[in-house]
Amino acid sequence: MDILEKIVANKRVEVARQKEAVSLDFMLSSGQQRLNAPVHSMRQSLEASQSGIIAEFKRRSPSKGWLHPRARVEHIVPVYEKGGAAACSILTDGEFFGGSLGDLRRARSLVELPLLRKDFIIDEYQLYQARVMGADAVLLIAASLTARACRNLAALAHQLDMEVLLEVHREEELSHLNEHVDMLGVNNRNLGTFHTDVDNSFRLIKAIRDAAVDGAPLLVSESGISGADTVRRLRDAGFRGFLMGETFMKTEDPGETLSAFIGRLEKEGGIA
Repeated sequence: MDILEKIVANKRVEVARQKEAVSLDFMLSSGQQRLNAPVHSMRQSLEASQSGIIAEFKRRSPSKGWLHPRARVEHIVPVYEKGGAAACSILTDGEFFGGSLGDLRRARSLVELPLLRKDFIIDEYQLYQARVMGADAVLLIAASLTARACRNLAALAHQLDMEVLLEVHREEELSHLNEHVDMLGVNNRNLGTFHTDVDNSFRLIKAIRDAAVDGAPLLVSESGISGADTVRRLRDAGFRGFLMGETFMKTEDPGETLSAFIGRLEKEGGIA
């Protein structure tokens, strides 16, 4: 069993327990105000942003261990917004990434940035959770879903007024693309082995263009990005979003590190 299989197996158990603890009917009735709240378009924010940075809040990863174990949303996410992030990704997996749905809820109360719930979503219940907790967009990982399940989850996300970021790592996973996908992310990290190679985004760009459906999704490069020159080359290749977590979270002050990175982008010509 590789790392992704282990995470998804744990997620099935976790979601089953959550359903037992909080029924869907109760969640919807108690979260009605949040369900009716307006959302912030992550795609539009990325299209309008000069940097396209999706700054991630995560405390740990299975490959690197603890990055920032005492990180608090209120100390980091507002500074991400002030520093120029176009959106914020919130890791809500607890077992492997040290996150929680509470992190998402707190972030929503503090910023107007579009918020992405980043987790291993395998069940419709998780989409309702995401909307109630304040997510504007959700991540769907092709490697953990069938194409049919991906389409059904993406369609429900749209019914809940959330946008969809579909993540792929291999060309074969482009078969999961459907009309409900707003953004297509290329993960430069193999979720089975956690090996990271930014060139993966460049390798897949032609196949992505060939597979594009009507209303082609905005392209996002995820993981392993640490330099302004890399952002510039990815932008030249057609990417408009750049999901970055460890580059910021492994430092003492992630928000200030983001601000300095965007400053380097401006100075070195990585911003269009």
